[in-house]
Amino acid sequence: MIDLYTAATPNGFKASVMLEEVALPYEVHAINFSAKEQKEDWFLKINPNGRIPAIVDREADNFAVFESGAILVYLAEKTGKLLPAEVKGRSQVMQWLMFQMGGLGPMMGQANAFFRYWHEVYQPGIDRYQNESRRLLEVLDTQLKDHEFLAGDYSIADIANWCWARSYAWGGINVEGLDHLQRWIAQIAARPAVQKGIAIPPRVHDDKKNVETAKSMLQK
Repeated sequence: MIDLYTAATPNGFKASVMLEEVALPYEVHAINFSAKEQKEDWFLKINPNGRIPAIVDREADNFAVFESGAILVYLAEKTGKLLPAEVKGRSQVMQWLMFQMGGLGPMMGQANAFFRYWHEVYQPGIDRYQNESRRLLEVLDTQLKDHEFLAGDYSIADIANWCWARSYAWGGINVEGLDHLQRWIAQIAARPAVQKGIAIPPRVHDDKKNVETAKSMLQK
């Protein structure tokens, strides 16, 4: 059994989608950001960085894993799924995973912050991060032009990048003309395990208006 500590964010979805894809039993512990549960001492023992997601593998002496990319790799290695064992195939998947961890996620996260949450309109910041996010999505689009998935078969690289790329509208990022990217987003969104994963955790702590706005934007 896996204990999953998470919230309804792109990084959180990476862990729950992966758990659904590899069909491991898990128990969800929704972290309430408003109550700053992620900064409490009990959680910092699991993740010293005080962020979600994090997991605890009960079957491995309560082994804790934090950082969403590390969680994907750990679960892939534990189950032998969604990460090739062959050196070159594994490297290709890891390259695209690092692309998301070091580029797409941070840039889209900043685009979201400046476009959606910043206390004042700061157009240089909005432009900077929207433009860089668009550039990174163009990189994905180019790769997907001649490939069904990012690195051979469907893998943790697709899960990691998809969980961020799908939310482009929330950061005000234009994906017009990125037809291969949009095909891939729709294709992965149709997977039953993915649909289950992005419904976790229930949005009990979210502002209802923001949730409905996000849903409507993501449908555009």
